[in-house]
Amino acid sequence: EVQLVESGGGLVQAGGSLRLSCAASGFTFDGYTIGWFRQAPGKEREGVACITTGDGITYYAYSVKGRFTISIDDAKNTVYLQMNSLKPEDTAVYYCAADNVRYPKLFGLKRDEYGYWGQGTQVTVSS
Repeated sequence: EVQLVESGGGLVQAGGSLRLSCAASGFTFDGYTIGWFRQAPGKEREGVACITTGDGITYYAYSVKGRFTISIDDAKNTVYLQMNSLKPEDTAVYYCAADNVRYPKLFGLKRDEYGYWGQGTQVTVSS
């Protein structure tokens, strides 16, 4: 059984930081891409960052570049999203996703490329 479980969300003031975790089980990370997505009320689910499990190459949405960092701990089968300098517009439910994306540079931030999803964790940034 494939499982992805997010944790680490919460309420933080603008300018603060949070670290999200995604614990994976039921499959090997070899050959997979792990992504972080977010969905704000009334908006489309959008990709924010992804990482390839084989070589650790990362990709970021322009809106979070320089503020967010995605990383992976292979021994723990866990992917992290470190979020710094948070803004109110970062408020959303954050989801982790996994699949064997063929071309991560082109498609790693596209939600339709992923077949496995976590339940989501709420991040709220106050002004």
